[in-house]
Amino acid sequence: MPQTIAEKILSAHAGRSLEAGDFAVCKVDFAFGQDGTSSIIIDRIKELGVNKLNTRFCMVIDHSAPSPNEGVSRVHQKMRSFQKEYQTDFSDIGCGVCHQVIPESGQILPGDLVLGADSHTCTYGALGAFSTGVGSTDLAITLATGKNWFKVPESVKIVIKGKVPKGIYAKDIILHIIGKIKSDGATYKAVEFSGPVIDALDMDGRFTVCNMIVEMGAKAGFMPQDKKTFSWLSPRVAKNKKISAVSADKEARYQSVLEYDISKLKPTVSCPHTVDNTKTVDELKDIKINEAFLGTCTNGRLADLKIAASILKSKKVNSEVKFIIAPSSRDIYLEALSEGIIGIFVKAGAVIVAPGCGPCVGTHNGIPADGETVISTANRNFKGRMGNPNAFIYLASPATVAASSITGKITDPRNYL
Repeated sequence: MPQTIAEKILSAHAGRSLEAGDFAVCKVDFAFGQDGTSSIIIDRIKELGVNKLNTRFCMVIDHSAPSPNEGVSRVHQKMRSFQKEYQTDFSDIGCGVCHQVIPESGQILPGDLVLGADSHTCTYGALGAFSTGVGSTDLAITLATGKNWFKVPESVKIVIKGKVPKGIYAKDIILHIIGKIKSDGATYKAVEFSGPVIDALDMDGRFTVCNMIVEMGAKAGFMPQDKKTFSWLSPRVAKNKKISAVSADKEARYQSVLEYDISKLKPTVSCPHTVDNTKTVDELKDIKINEAFLGTCTNGRLADLKIAASILKSKKVNSEVKFIIAPSSRDIYLEALSEGIIGIFVKAGAVIVAPGCGPCVGTHNGIPADGETVISTANRNFKGRMGNPNAFIYLASPATVAASSITGKITDPRNYL
C-alpha cells in the first residue's frame, strides 16, 4: 500500500502497516518539556511511581529565563532536582529555545517520532521527523511507558512554486498560506511541503515554515530531506548514527493537494488578534508601533539575525520604539557576535536579551503597556499573548520588523534592501 510520510513513520513505530484513520500505539524516540510544562510532567511521573524513564527526555528552561519571580524560580529548581535524580538531558537558562537547542543537539533524525509538551513541536518536521505537541500528562505517560497512542492523520500536500520576489522570506510565505487556509483549515492533518520554492529554502527557512503549521491546525508537517538537510545534521549527529531520508510513495493518497504561486507575493503581516488575519505590508503602512521584537522559535536563527542586521547597519532604531532581540540559542548568539551582527544591533539602539523565548510568551522581558502596538517575528498574536490583553501584536518577517523599527511604523522592507 502506497504511504504518505506520516503513515510511514507511524507504521514503523507501531510495528505494523497503518493508513490514515487508523489508531495505533507507537514507540516514541524522544520527548521533552519546557519550564511552562515540565512541572506537571514531574508531578505525574511522581504520582505514577516511575523510577526509570522509558524514552529519551530533555527539559529546557526557555520560556522564563532567567526567572522573573519566586514562583518560576521554584519551578526551575524543581526541574533541576528532577534532572539530577533521573539523569535526563537538560538545557538551563541562556542555552536557548527548546525548538532550536534540541535540533542543534543532533538527537532528532528523519523518520523519528517526537513528542513535546509544547505546541510548536511541529518545528522538527524540517528534519523529516513526525513531531507534535501534547499535554503534560500525555508526555508523562510517554516517559513512563516509552509509547503513546496516535490516530494516523490524513495528509495534505502543499506545493509552493514561482520566482521568489525581492523582500519575501519564509515567514511571508507561511503567513500567506495560513491566511488562505485559515486557522482550522488543516486541523489534525499532516502537511507535506514540496515544490521549487521549498527546495530553494535554507534550513532556517524550513524550520520557520514547519514551526507555524500548527497555526493552521495541523498535527505535523514535513520538509523534503536533501543535501541541505544532511549538511545541517552531519556535524551535529553522532558518527555511529545513520541519517536516512523518508519520503512519500509516488501513489500515496492525499486528502488534498494545494498549490501556491508566490511570484507576486508582497511582504505579509498577521494582524491582531489571529494569525490568519493577514494583510500585505502596503495595506498597513500607517500603523504606528511602540515595540519591535526579533527572535523566538520561529525567527531567532542566524539567517533571521543577518537579514535584520543588513537593514539596520549604519541606521538607528526610532526613538519611540523599543527594539528587543533574543537569539534562539547560545550557539547562534556566539555566531552573531563573531560576525559582528550583535554590534550592529547594539549600535542601532536595540536591546539584546538572553537566548530563549524572550518577550514571546509574556512572562517577563518586553511586556507592552496598555494600547501599545508590537511588531514581532513570533508565531502567535492572540489577545494577551505577550502579557497584556490590552496591547496589539502584528506578526511579520525579520526584514519587516527591522525596517519598522527604524521608521516607527509598519514598513515595507523592500525600501531598505
